[in-house]
Amino acid sequence: MTQQIQEPELSGVRNFRDVGGLPTSDGRTVRTGRLFRSGHLAHATESDAEFLASLGLHTIFDFRNVADHALEGPDVELPGVRNVNIPLSDPADGREFWRLVRDGDLAQLREILGDGKAAARMSNSYRGIIRQRTAEHSRVVHALAEDSVPALMHCAAGKDRAGLSIAVTLLALGVEREAIVADYLESNAPHRRYRVRRTDESAAARSPEVMELLAPLFDARAEYLVAAFDTIDELWGGVDRYLTEGLGLTPETLDRLRDRLLV
Repeated sequence: MTQQIQEPELSGVRNFRDVGGLPTSDGRTVRTGRLFRSGHLAHATESDAEFLASLGLHTIFDFRNVADHALEGPDVELPGVRNVNIPLSDPADGREFWRLVRDGDLAQLREILGDGKAAARMSNSYRGIIRQRTAEHSRVVHALAEDSVPALMHCAAGKDRAGLSIAVTLLALGVEREAIVADYLESNAPHRRYRVRRTDESAAARSPEVMELLAPLFDARAEYLVAAFDTIDELWGGVDRYLTEGLGLTPETLDRLRDRLLV
């Protein structure tokens, strides 16, 4: 079950929600008003910014890279809030691929996305972030344990890089995988989904076949997050060793994190 709070209607920010309300395996619950997730804040309206400022945020974690910032712009500035940029993907990684996603014709999209290639790319990306970004995830969880709460985590769509960072945090809090997946899948709600960008906005450029080919890139699919969990199990033998050996979290740090974020 996900959080039981009234969601705001934000005009320029997609996929915002409070992660509060999720249960842990030891009977505790993630506090409301402490950990939030969303898409980027670059297009936040004045009223959006007023609402975000009202949350009393300490830190905003932005997992976008330089290419994302060039495409979407920087986040709006909120008074008294620390902005921390921790890129979770190389700005040059897949640059030509994403150019084709925006500009490619049907034949090109069939070539790079068809026959399950798009979904496989997403699962592999999730696996890669878990394998290669332990230092970044360690930095985030340590910051939450020390002084960064209330916090908002976001990337571009608030689905993949932010979704994984939220998932890692929830694992550290003791939330069951099934509950983490359920929260992750909330990104598929129509009012939360990232708007697919195509340079050509004609009917042909956004035909049903084109949109079907693109869908795996913009969907939140359980199989992607399961691929990340499987990577944790394969490389570390489970969550406990991942947290201690992969992320370098001590029992004391985990206790501080849970005291800050659980009730």
